[in-house]
Parts: sequence; structure tokens; C-alpha cells
Amino acid sequence: MKTKAILTLLTLSLSFFSQAQKSPIDEVTQPYFKLVRPEFKGDLAYETVGFVEKYWRVAGNTGFNETVYRIAEKLETAGFVLEEKAKDSDRLTYQIETRKMDRPTWEPVSASLKILGSDEVLLSSETNRNMTYQYASSTPTEGVRGEVVYIASKEELDSKELSGKIVFSDKVAYRNLQAAVKEKGALGILSYDMPSYLQPEKNTTSIQFRGLRYDPEHPTWAIALSFEAKEKLKAALAKGKVEVLAKVQTKIYDSEELTVVANVKGSELPLESLVFSAHIQEPGANDNATGVGTQLEMASITAYLMQKGKLDLKRTLTFLWGDEIISTRRYIQEEEKREPEIKWGISLDMVGENTDVTGGTFLIEKMPDPSAVWTRGEEKHSEWGGEPLTKEQMKPHYFNDFILTNFKAQGEFANWVVKTNPFEGGSDHTPFLQANIPGLLLWHFTDQFYHTDNDRLDKVSQKTMVNVGAAALVSAYTLLNADNKTAEKMLEMLVVEATDRLTIESQLSKAAIAAGANADAEQEILEIWLDYYIKAIDTVSDLVPEGDEKTEKKIEMAKVLLRAHSATMVKVSE
Repeated sequence: MKTKAILTLLTLSLSFFSQAQKSPIDEVTQPYFKLVRPEFKGDLAYETVGFVEKYWRVAGNTGFNETVYRIAEKLETAGFVLEEKAKDSDRLTYQIETRKMDRPTWEPVSASLKILGSDEVLLSSETNRNMTYQYASSTPTEGVRGEVVYIASKEELDSKELSGKIVFSDKVAYRNLQAAVKEKGALGILSYDMPSYLQPEKNTTSIQFRGLRYDPEHPTWAIALSFEAKEKLKAALAKGKVEVLAKVQTKIYDSEELTVVANVKGSELPLESLVFSAHIQEPGANDNATGVGTQLEMASITAYLMQKGKLDLKRTLTFLWGDEIISTRRYIQEEEKREPEIKWGISLDMVGENTDVTGGTFLIEKMPDPSAVWTRGEEKHSEWGGEPLTKEQMKPHYFNDFILTNFKAQGEFANWVVKTNPFEGGSDHTPFLQANIPGLLLWHFTDQFYHTDNDRLDKVSQKTMVNVGAAALVSAYTLLNADNKTAEKMLEMLVVEATDRLTIESQLSKAAIAAGANADAEQEILEIWLDYYIKAIDTVSDLVPEGDEKTEKKIEMAKVLLRAHSATMVKVSE
């Protein structure tokens, strides 16, 4: 068949898919959806969240380690074998890796804050588990009594006499306040710092957790205040001298860092892998007990399907639970300990939110694409925030559109909202990208309880964990079993998605020019988007063996087709 005829057929095919509002990749993914959806109930995920969120988790402490042991127990129940006991024929294995920590671990025990002369307890760890700064030291058992001195600026902090006083500020950074304890003899710290997106005037008892620099030579206790406690303390100070009784009990002790790694060994290409990662540390339910629980049920379902003969995986699937960013980066860097080459990485972080309660929406944080350089139209950053990237920092790949397409399919099936945000960083997807491995983040934002002690089980949705987990597994299974047909449908999907994106960007650029924007600058945006997708099409080659001539020809045809489709859409400057 001649090239022109092939392009004509491809064009007609793409037109059909556009009209039908179905993605070409659905032909490959739908069998996996039919396999996974009946099995993913969310019971194990939700039960795990309930267990994990009871603990204030830092690498090496009681809650972190108990979570590790719980994961290991459930993995064994699902059929995973401890690696040191596994036979060569065992395809489901796990291990708990142990490493020396460069500093002790920490955990809170109890805390309270009371204004002397008042019967009211201003704060108690029984209701505000985040009131104690991470790595705060203990006060004497009877507590510390002292006069509170309010600090309104860094200059005031430097000029005031603070020896024997308790420093309080809602204006000065905690690092400066900690220096006042070390250098000026202050007794301790009271602070308030709640971002506006947490709606502190509404969520008046919320406290977002904070941490001190670990300094064993200068132990410091510090308490973070809720909006309600801050207002009461400032009101008392407005009337005159205020003394408080602060009690803080913590544990700081030597420990080991634990990481759980579970592998489903590929049957044909075991040296190629996809890695899911979920971090254990942080004290919340949504952040990140939901990632831990969802990933655990994903591993359990995979084991069940494998054991029942309903699923085989050609490539290796890895599930990693550990310390955020640190464990994932180490797993990537320790190549001598890992036989498989990592081809894709996906981070599960805050994946179980009841958005009716928390606000925000489910998001897929994309690999860097032009939306992270020119953020416009429906693209927008979350309140977490992101700095504009450069054109050189983009990472063209099919991964963004592939994952989004699958999650939208689950969204349509379950009446569930799925959106994206441009790359921002800050979670376990970052080490993948830094190692030039395709990686993205599954998460929720904005969350009015993010990092606060109101991030509890009542803010979690089992249905959301099911939706995230099911779409994530289908995406993984599709890639791990990818072949020539997968590559062909991926190419068709990319041309459809690229055409849709260029249409949108063309309309935005034309509107911008009409409003006075520089035409050449708008032309550049469209050309960069086209270049991005041309390069993304090239990456489809990683789904088939190197040198696969049929796929290489289809890749070249897809690029020709996309250029033909985009000929008019990328000429707004004329």
C-alpha cells in the first residue's frame, strides 16, 4: 500500500475516533478495565488507611515501622514471598530493606498549652496532634512556665531581650525563631503560619505540621498554633502581660530506615519495569495513608489475578513504599541492586480524597510539557505552585496523554472528575524525572486540610481510591504487556491528542494576537507544541524491541500525518 493511501486511511480512522469521542488506545486498555474493575473494591485500601492514619509517621519511628510490617503482612497474605526465602520460580516476591539513618528518628508523645490564670487549655495534642513541631525536644515533665513575648518582625526579634521568655510570632519564620532560642536564651517557641488555601478562619482548629532543624547541641521545643489559639493568645496579650504553661513530651532515638519493595517478575522481559511508589511518612490520612493503602490493594489484586491465571505480565511490576523522594531516588540510583531497568514511574500521593469535603479535585501532574512553560487556557497550576519551566526542560513522551486518557475513561465510567496540572514537583515523581525516566504524580489539590491535623479518615473516599487504583493498574498492565498493537494504537492516540491540543492552542494564540499579543511569540508557542508531540511520537519506540521496522515506519507515518494535520493550525502569525 502506498504512503498516500496509508495516510488517507489513518486520517479517516482519526476522524472516526474524534467523532466517536473514543480514544484509539481504548481497544487495548478496555480488556484490562474489564479484568480489574470487578476486583477493585477498595476494602483493603480503606482498612489500611484506617490503620496507618492512627500514627504520626517519620522514617524510623513507631508508626512508620508498624506501617511497614502491616504492608509486609498483607503482601504475604496476598501470596508474595519474602525474597530471601523465594525460589527461582516465584514471581511474587518482596523484601524489607534496612538502612542506617544519618540522624535519629522522632515521634510526639503528648503536648498542651495553657494561659496561666485561665481554666481553659489553649491547645492539647489529644485534639491537635500537629501542635508539636517535628524534632522538637521535650520540656521538663512539669512543663515550662514563662512570659510570652510577641515578635512582629525580624528586626524586632534581633533587638528585643528574650532571655527566659517564650517567643511568639505569626510574622517571623520559624527558623529565625529557633535561632532566638539558641542565641538569645529564649525558653521556647509559639508560632502561627497557615496558608490562606487552608481556610484557617473557617477551619479554626486546624494546625499544619511544622518541623525544626535537628540540633542535638541546642534542643528546642516549639508549638504551632491553630487560628483559634493564635487569636486567643493575641487577645490576651492585648490586655497585658501573659504567661503560659507549655508541656511537650517527645521521643528522639536512634533507629533504622525501612523500605518495602514488592516485585511481580515479568515472564518475557523481566529486565524492564514499571515502578509505583507511595511514601509512608507524614501524619495524615489522605497524605499519604491513602497512597499506601491504594497501592497495597493494587499489589494484592495483581497477585490474585496472576495466581488465578487471569493475568500475565511480560515486564516486571514493582511496588515501593518508603520515605518520600529519598526512598524512590535511592531505588533508582542503586542500579547495582536492581536488575530491571525502570521504564516508567508513577507516584501515588493523596489519592483518596472525598473532594466534597476537602475541596479541589483529582489531578494528574504531568511530565514537563509546554503547558509548564506557557500556562494558559484551562491549564493552571495548583495552589502548591509551580515556577515556569524553560523549553529545554520539557520531556516529550506519550506517558502524559496515555495516563490521562485511561483516567478519563475511568472518570467517564464512574462519573468521577479527572484533571491535570502542569509540572510542579515535590513528590516521588521528581526522582524519576531527574533520572530521565518518564514519571508523573497522581494526587489531589487544593485540599483545605492539607498537612493539618484535620486530615483524618472522615476526609477519605473509598470510591476515589478505587477509581485511582483501577486506572493506575490498567495503565501499568497495558504498558507492561505492550506490543506492536499497543504501539500502533498509542501512535493513533497521540495524533488525535496532538491535533486536539494544537487546535486549542491555535485558538488561544489567535485570541491573544487579536488582543495585542506579539504574533511571533504566539507562533513560537504553537511550533513548540508541535515539536513536543513529534518528539513524543518518537518515544513510542520503547514499547517494542529495538529495531522493530514495522513500528518505526508507523512512527514516521504518524509524524507525517500530524504535520499534515497541523499545517494550518500553526500559522497564526501570517
